Amino acid sequence: MTFFIPKNYPTPIAMKTTINIFWFRRDLRLNDNCGLFHALNSDKKILPIFIFDEDILSKLPVDDARVSFIHQELTHIHHQLLEVHSSLSVFHGKPADILKELSEQYTIDTVFTNHDYEPYAIQRDLAIKDFLTSKQIQFKTYKDQVIFERNEIVKKDGTAYKVYTPFSKKWIEAFQFKGLQFFPSEENLEHFIKSEPHPILTLKEIGFTLSSITVKSYKVSTKLIDTYEETRNFPAQDSTSKLGTHLRFGTVSVRKMVDKASKSNNITFLKELIWREFFMQILWHFPHTAKDSFKPKYDRIIWRNNEEEFKAWCKGETGYPLVDAGMRELNQTGFMHNRVRMLVGSFLCKHLLIDWRWGEAYFAEKLHDYEQSSNIGNWQWVAGTGVDASPYFRIFNPTTQIQKFDKDLNYIKKWATDFQELTYPTPIVEHKFARERCLRVYKEAVN
Repeated sequence: MTFFIPKNYPTPIAMKTTINIFWFRRDLRLNDNCGLFHALNSDKKILPIFIFDEDILSKLPVDDARVSFIHQELTHIHHQLLEVHSSLSVFHGKPADILKELSEQYTIDTVFTNHDYEPYAIQRDLAIKDFLTSKQIQFKTYKDQVIFERNEIVKKDGTAYKVYTPFSKKWIEAFQFKGLQFFPSEENLEHFIKSEPHPILTLKEIGFTLSSITVKSYKVSTKLIDTYEETRNFPAQDSTSKLGTHLRFGTVSVRKMVDKASKSNNITFLKELIWREFFMQILWHFPHTAKDSFKPKYDRIIWRNNEEEFKAWCKGETGYPLVDAGMRELNQTGFMHNRVRMLVGSFLCKHLLIDWRWGEAYFAEKLHDYEQSSNIGNWQWVAGTGVDASPYFRIFNPTTQIQKFDKDLNYIKKWATDFQELTYPTPIVEHKFARERCLRVYKEAVN
């Protein structure tokens, strides 16, 4: 079912007046928003819209914290627009259907939005562009969620980088040469269409309930950036930015974050932002990696895919405290420390010989900061199947990892509270046996 502005509220503008539309997507903010900046500097008044895509929402649990977060941010934008006597129009349905109905309600010159690089989004936007073109409506999209995109950072022969280090060097060189351009969209809010106040859709109206889990706020202080290299590997320390979710949904400008990170003498934090763009361009250049291994020979691996062991991994009941702590943190908060993500991913693929796609799908369901390109890229990295991957013979020891990164057991005590109890599960598999089995199975597949 498609929901529109309630009938008892006046429409924002007469049908005969030509307008432009700005379509919010992965850019839920009014400041430094590239597509919005260009829309607000056009010669028509702007109708701001957001569409809850039913094709995406239908795959999510009704209490998904990310949907609650999006709704929270839309409410914030709506209240900001009310201050300039405008309002946000929020819809639920298929984007193509919504835009078709809007084109029948209004005379539209241009629909503005920002680029989205994921395979589903690319196909959606191509279809929408074709429809809008048939109606003599322009569809203008802009780069907003990354500093460099698509073919902007490639080798001299025009092909994509498949290794992070040379990509990052080229990225930094280009950044130092070009610098940053900001887009102060917040300075032109009076160019939105004036309208009578109206409520936006509730979570209930789109079939959802408020999640009991809240998305963590981000913190990107100068101290955090300067000390990131020395603190980032210790999960018990509260030293990560929690920025991922906010970059994913665009509640913060990536340009402002890169600007801040680039001013530090320690560029480790900046390199994490570059990793995000590396995986984005990999997925854009190699969309098959969403389903298949980047290295085709790794699809010959004969995975065990034991469902009971997978359930134990999901619940954090493997008998390995650091693995279990990570999975329980994920299940309870929608977040997991990056060092622990590498361990639990390696454990699933290499200790249990369970297909990386199973883990990728579980993380896609649970992680608040889920971003398709990074999730796929990192899972293929730990499985050894992707670009610039960890070699298949690199198998994390889940016990010695504790000595390296949680020697005082503070992280484990917080999340795997029963690890010293008699009821705590025995290890699901013996490490040495699992390592030798993994090496044998991988070697048989790739040699």
